[in-house]
Amino acid sequence: MNTSPNALRIAKADQLAAHVDTEVGPLRSVLLHRPGNELKRLTPRNNDQLLFDSIPWVDRAQDEHDAFAEVLRGRGVEVLLLAEVLAETLTDPRAHTAGVHAAVDDRRLGGDLADSLRSHLSGTDPATLAEVLMSGMTFEELPAAEGASLVRKMHHPHDFAVDPLPNLLFTRDSSVWIGDRVAISSLAMPARRRETALLDIVYAYHPRFHGAVRAYGAHSAPIEGGDVLLLAPGVLAVGVGERTTAAGVESLARSAFADHIAHTVLAVPIEQNRATMHLDTVCTMVGRDAVVMYPLARDSLVAYTLRPGDDGGLRVEGPAPFLAAAAEAMDIDRLRVIDTGLDPVTAEREQWDDGNNTLALAPGVVVGYERNVETNARLEEAGIEVLRIAGSELGSGRGGPRCMSCPIVREPIPTHR
Repeated sequence: MNTSPNALRIAKADQLAAHVDTEVGPLRSVLLHRPGNELKRLTPRNNDQLLFDSIPWVDRAQDEHDAFAEVLRGRGVEVLLLAEVLAETLTDPRAHTAGVHAAVDDRRLGGDLADSLRSHLSGTDPATLAEVLMSGMTFEELPAAEGASLVRKMHHPHDFAVDPLPNLLFTRDSSVWIGDRVAISSLAMPARRRETALLDIVYAYHPRFHGAVRAYGAHSAPIEGGDVLLLAPGVLAVGVGERTTAAGVESLARSAFADHIAHTVLAVPIEQNRATMHLDTVCTMVGRDAVVMYPLARDSLVAYTLRPGDDGGLRVEGPAPFLAAAAEAMDIDRLRVIDTGLDPVTAEREQWDDGNNTLALAPGVVVGYERNVETNARLEEAGIEVLRIAGSELGSGRGGPRCMSCPIVREPIPTHR
């Protein structure tokens, strides 16, 4: 077992047992990923393939992320950084072996080159292996291989033998805690699929997560954490669109019902395009009964309601208007809606700039990008405290504060409003 000071610090925090059953319960522990060298791998030639709309200024992105983390710490939130947690995890020989396996793709590299890289990585220290898993490795950076490799000769030296993972920044997508169980996402886009292997390793071998029970497996039908909203204890809303399939929602619902961590799942179709890649790009919760929502989605979103069937299967109802279906499932009169922006043009601009993608630290307290001036003003007019952060570089991969955070521990919502 790892006995480094950081690992022991994290392992001893067992009073913060992982548990999340709402979007807005007081946040106590969260997993973030500080931008690293993986972002320096982005070029005009590959940024589209790696799902970024522009090339971020990495130093500025790191500064912005550091400020984001400090805002959370300033409100009493424990911040776990994925790079540190992964390196600590890889001190376990079993995790190290799994990490090497995750890095090396035999079908892509061919047997001889794959064997050579596997042998090289098996002898690396945990920090070096963690860096390769996150930032990738070019053919130029591969260790010298004995014999000839057609794969190596036919690739440009700057091509990737191990792809970088610049989207690790968005820790919400690769895993999500539901109750005391963790769902490992099944990511749809090829550029992101190896992310889940890293989270699988962390949750399996890091002492902080010893005994963590899975709610969903990465090899199931596609589902991503940005599409999963925990509306209330036992009530999930899951977007169906570019990244999450109907089969994924059905699989998650069956698992959640069998584990008794949910009694209702709302499947919410969303447009399949870049601007609305996840449900949390059009709607996030800001209070126990309040959401911030893109105006064009307010009246168009519908939901199919899934509940356990008497025969052990699923009972599917709908579609019905999303807001009405959500209120019924949450057992409240209605959901208060705070619109993004004041007019169609402003609303569309601020939706694109992640105005809806807020992270709740408690009921009525959220983190949002400072550039969404109109949305932030609307939130504050509705009594929501907005903690503003800069995001000019962080947002280049299309994601806001919610996308960049995976809550590990939330307290129950206080009974008072």
